[in-house]
Amino acid sequence: MDIMESALNKHFEWKGKIEIVSRTPVNNREQLSNAYTPGVAKPCLEIEKNPELSYELTRRHNLVAVITDGTAVLGLGDIGPEASMPVMEGKCALFKEFADVDAFPICIDSKDTDEIVNTIALISKSFGGINLEDISAPRCFEIEKKLKEKVDIPVFHDDQHGTAIVASAAMINAAKVTGKRIEDMTLVINGAGAAGCAIARQFITLGIGNIIMVDIKGIICDGDEFENPSHYEIAKITNKNKIKGGLADAMKNADAFIGVSKPGLVTQDMIRSMADKPVVFAMANPTPEIMPDEAKAAGAFVVGTGRSDYPNQINNVVAFPGVFKGALAVRAKDINEEMKLAAAYAIAESVDSNKLSPDNILPDPFDRNIPILVARAVAQAAVKSGIARKKECNL
Repeated sequence: MDIMESALNKHFEWKGKIEIVSRTPVNNREQLSNAYTPGVAKPCLEIEKNPELSYELTRRHNLVAVITDGTAVLGLGDIGPEASMPVMEGKCALFKEFADVDAFPICIDSKDTDEIVNTIALISKSFGGINLEDISAPRCFEIEKKLKEKVDIPVFHDDQHGTAIVASAAMINAAKVTGKRIEDMTLVINGAGAAGCAIARQFITLGIGNIIMVDIKGIICDGDEFENPSHYEIAKITNKNKIKGGLADAMKNADAFIGVSKPGLVTQDMIRSMADKPVVFAMANPTPEIMPDEAKAAGAFVVGTGRSDYPNQINNVVAFPGVFKGALAVRAKDINEEMKLAAAYAIAESVDSNKLSPDNILPDPFDRNIPILVARAVAQAAVKSGIARKKECNL
């Protein structure tokens, strides 16, 4: 039985991957009175006087909403809110399993940006953080931006920022094994959607020397006309030398490549045209832009993919559980660039320097120490950058 049939059978068996579990017994009148009426009136009145107590007197301090509109689900595309529920439940299960963060799936039946933003804003007081998931570009940029202006809790689009954090961590260690400095490297990113644009911004924060973005129409260059409004901003901060052309032109003498696009777009000749000891992160799933064995045969020194059956899997699960755990621990109002950069370095530094190699630049995603290390780094960055409500972290 292949994994698809196995998973389908398991979903019929599980009938959902998460459930609500009571944290208090309700076996007698006293317990009932404490958990519900009349005793529950007292914490309600205390929260009315001081809304910040909602973090102390309810589960809000550890509760994340995992929210989608079902328009860009994994590699499946626009499959709608009902069909996206198994993915959102899976995400919630990962939050709990890897970081003991409670998460609840919410699938919104709308493609209207303002309607989605208002819906999330109206329910935000029930949660400590918002994880946006599988929302198509370019609406995902606008939804995140508008939502950050409306709510005072962390908003994090994992397809953008989780991917960018792990890719940054991978590149930090790839640079070490190639003997190059990040600030001297030229990076080509193929795919200028949600993930690609976020990766570009994260790498600029990381201090990368130059980035060349490529989309379906070719290299993105300042002064060109774009259908996607976000590309105007990206064009201003990338492609320092204003080169033109397609992917093959971008790859010449580049130190690194990141693909968040489609299968088979990178050829061995493109790899051969790159600089010495090229780094290739071909992250299209399930089939990458170039298969790892082909990339290595063409001279790639470090190769990563999004797949679990090859070395150097660039997997968001090493990022988002710890990022939220850290943000929640200090009641951060947002997840800012300093926190994301701290997460990237925490992930990179979790790999023992003695074990770093071209085939080992990222930690094992099942290492349960990783979320704690990431959470501590994120919490400290939140406090240092002034975005935390709490100034002490007890992680």
